[in-house]
Amino acid sequence: MILKELMLLVDQVQLAPRIFAMTLQGDMVGEMKMGQFIHIRVPDDSMLLRRPISISEIDRKRSQCRIIYRVEGQGTDVFSKMVAGEQLDVMGPLGTGFEVDFLKAGDQILIIGGGIGVPPLVEVAKQAALRGVNVTSVIGFATKEAVILEEELARYGQVYVTTDDGSYGEKGSVALVVDRLSEEFAAIYSCGAPGMMNYVDQRYQDHPHAYISLEARMACGMGACCACVVKPKVGQEHENKRVCKEGPVFATGSLIL
Repeated sequence: MILKELMLLVDQVQLAPRIFAMTLQGDMVGEMKMGQFIHIRVPDDSMLLRRPISISEIDRKRSQCRIIYRVEGQGTDVFSKMVAGEQLDVMGPLGTGFEVDFLKAGDQILIIGGGIGVPPLVEVAKQAALRGVNVTSVIGFATKEAVILEEELARYGQVYVTTDDGSYGEKGSVALVVDRLSEEFAAIYSCGAPGMMNYVDQRYQDHPHAYISLEARMACGMGACCACVVKPKVGQEHENKRVCKEGPVFATGSLIL
């Protein structure tokens, strides 16, 4: 169910340069699923389009969710200056999220995230761990200063960190770590930059439970404007998939990336 609500800003902190974590409270939280996103109106009448931001953590008992975003332009810069007690016009939850219901205790899963793609994977790790699943996370960043959510993911399992410049963790991309892991994973969950998603898509294209979460520019966020379409590998040419509607989570091997 898609709702529209004025949500209360409970807390906001800066995690890294240009990266902020915001806690929102409202009835909408009860409808949220891991991997979905919300569409937030910028409290400035000069900016018409809402901003899509993925849901990082869900606390149903408190009716709170945590979102983590990077300041990219004027809209997100406005968000970063807001303080506790203010309200945001939010539409959501939107999109198709990750599934963990098929997992059973003792299974092993692999989480692969990069940069601002790491946030939506935290709730996946939490929900999998609650089911008795062993969680391994591999997360990559540009530099040490950009590393976020390592501690949060470490609550649920082993975490490997890579940085492009080697200033923290292992130097290089997440592929260096993933390629040497020998475990048999029941599922793979990933979100990150296009290059990383291409790598995961190719490496796990035949895996029955491997998923990529895509980022895309979008306008309506509800599937009406078709501004965020991607092409499937199977089907007619006109049967495009919308990142905001059929996604942002897709099975590996299902799209032309």
